[in-house]
Amino acid sequence: MNSATNPRRVVVYGREGCHLCEDMIASLRSLQKKIQFEFEVINIDNDENLIQLYGERVPVLFAVEEQKELCHYFLDSEAFNAYLA
Repeated sequence: MNSATNPRRVVVYGREGCHLCEDMIASLRSLQKKIQFEFEVINIDNDENLIQLYGERVPVLFAVEEQKELCHYFLDSEAFNAYLA
């Protein structure tokens, strides 16, 4: 597959028991029914570097291709749609 047909990829950096993280993940799963993209969830508590980087500022939605943060705490639909466009 070439890059034009590969779906966009994002990562949700979060932690267990985080209701904001659960909300963002649920929103992304809902959007996946309408828009093609892939996402994975990474628990920052398993990585000291991620804890240092994000701390209490989770969830963080991170654009894999651009290597940049799209939003944190809540899904920013405008930023996410711009990334997918």
